[in-house]
Amino acid sequence: MAKSLKPIPVVFWRSATGREPVREWLNELSREDKRTIGRDIVKVQYGWPVGLPLCRPLSAGLWEIRASLPSKREARIFFGFHDGMLVALHAMIKKTQKTPAEDLTLARQRFKELQSWPRKTPT
Repeated sequence: MAKSLKPIPVVFWRSATGREPVREWLNELSREDKRTIGRDIVKVQYGWPVGLPLCRPLSAGLWEIRASLPSKREARIFFGFHDGMLVALHAMIKKTQKTPAEDLTLARQRFKELQSWPRKTPT
């Protein structure tokens, strides 16, 4: 009998006020765009480690999922790992070839905060 693959759990980064900006961003997208992003996240969940063109390392444990949307736009979901989970930190629609510094800074700030969260399992 084949061994079933176990996905990496995905959670959304949550602010101190309880907001989940990545979930809110996803909810604003069209159904087709949501479906494409969801499929790309599932590929990372079940196929980790995944490289280009879908997934790219940024720096110090921060990664991006690169989604080409049916609406002819490019989306980026920035994530990191914490306590065995993939945590979606920030997301955006690319408007220029280079990712804006403020988007990378925000993702890095959230990742730094994420690393201070208590762990559920011993390391």
